[in-house]
Amino acid sequence: MTDQKMRELIFTIVNPLVSHPDDVKLDLQDTDDFHEYLLSVHPDDVGRVIGKKGRIAKAIRAIVYSIQFDGPKRVRLTIVD
Repeated sequence: MTDQKMRELIFTIVNPLVSHPDDVKLDLQDTDDFHEYLLSVHPDDVGRVIGKKGRIAKAIRAIVYSIQFDGPKRVRLTIVD
């Protein structure tokens, strides 16, 4: 999967969850081992994306981590609050 398709996947999952979809921002940081996506949302929507006891965040990460990214690096999703 390419970077653009991964971004589309994350936006497709996150946008219906939030009240302020225009404030959803996704940045990419490349490290030696990971393609780390930094997801930031409006402060009112952080709880919606994380969910009770982190269940929604865990489900989003399970979907994103199950996708095979192009190359040897793995994908990591961090929710910035």
